[in-house]
Amino acid sequence: MKAASALDYRDLARRKLPHFLFEYIDGGSYAEVTLRRNIADLEAIALRQRILTDVSALDLTTELFGQNLAMPIALAPIGLAGLNARRGEVQAARAASKAGIPFCLSTVSACPIAEVAAGTDAPFWFQLYMIRDRGFMRDLMAQAKEAGCSALIFTVDMPVPGSRYRDYRSGLAGASGFMGSARRTVQAMLRPAWAYDVGVRGRPHQLGNVAPVLGKNTGLEDFFAWMRNNFDPTVSWRDLEFIRESWDGPLVIKGILDVEDARAAATLGADGIVVSNHGGRQLDGVPSTAAALPIIADAVRDRLTVLADGGIRSGLDVVRMLALGAHGVLLGRAWVYALAAAGEKGVTHMLQLMEAEMRVAMALTARTTIASLDRSALVR
Repeated sequence: MKAASALDYRDLARRKLPHFLFEYIDGGSYAEVTLRRNIADLEAIALRQRILTDVSALDLTTELFGQNLAMPIALAPIGLAGLNARRGEVQAARAASKAGIPFCLSTVSACPIAEVAAGTDAPFWFQLYMIRDRGFMRDLMAQAKEAGCSALIFTVDMPVPGSRYRDYRSGLAGASGFMGSARRTVQAMLRPAWAYDVGVRGRPHQLGNVAPVLGKNTGLEDFFAWMRNNFDPTVSWRDLEFIRESWDGPLVIKGILDVEDARAAATLGADGIVVSNHGGRQLDGVPSTAAALPIIADAVRDRLTVLADGGIRSGLDVVRMLALGAHGVLLGRAWVYALAAAGEKGVTHMLQLMEAEMRVAMALTARTTIASLDRSALVR
């Protein structure tokens, strides 16, 4: 099948990946109510079609945190993304660089900061969780700074990991030791192309940024147990001072769903926020990001940069998020599906599809620049 949309890449990824990896990418927490809301609420927003306007010169460029971008999109941080293709985060970072947009590396990536920096010629963003070991956090921020990372995305909506039923059923969570490893190995062998390209040629298989403190463990034996044991549930607004002691570049708070939290982030000097419910992977039953975004954007858009993620599956969805008040969006599952299906070329093609779809949506809503996208582009 030739992919014609981001959702086509989802189907290709399902066919190519071991079951436990596809379920990790595709699933959400608990009954996945919020996961479905993210998609459904965004799809339900009607674009306002306008005609007979000159849309011959469309300009998708924008600026985020002092960086000129070809379009208002960044690749979101995804844990374990590097296992979906051989040294996958490096491939995705190269695709983002070619497209003129940022790539954001997760704390719990397969490829470490230094490897991604060596593999691409463009600055990338780094995402950080609150970890119990503050010295280790300082070291990660120092590595990110040395690698030239241009923004720090501080994820705050994961003091404890949500329960993801699919991951328990597939064997990624709650299945440490021999039985868990054997179960995942059997699933991998059912996908021989992945087993050879990633399983054999893509070593080492570990949490690259965390490897120095893991000793003989990889962190993959029971990924969620490692997160429960190392993420810090005492995280509070006071910890922003700790982050600022080690990071003097743009600081973006990811995981904002409430307008009061958005105002607090602005008051405490964050450079940006990401309106996000962790892709429906944390607290199930919370609002979709499309529902939460407008009131947050109205409250703080003039004080900091507002980004959004969740449910974005097309360039039309990007336009919807921008019209709701976001300055830019983070793509999550869309790029990992494409990476799993076709590596760097897949991510490049998916971004080309997104751009083409954005151009059609902007032309038929009579918007020629990103700055001109506002709620008047939507049917009220």
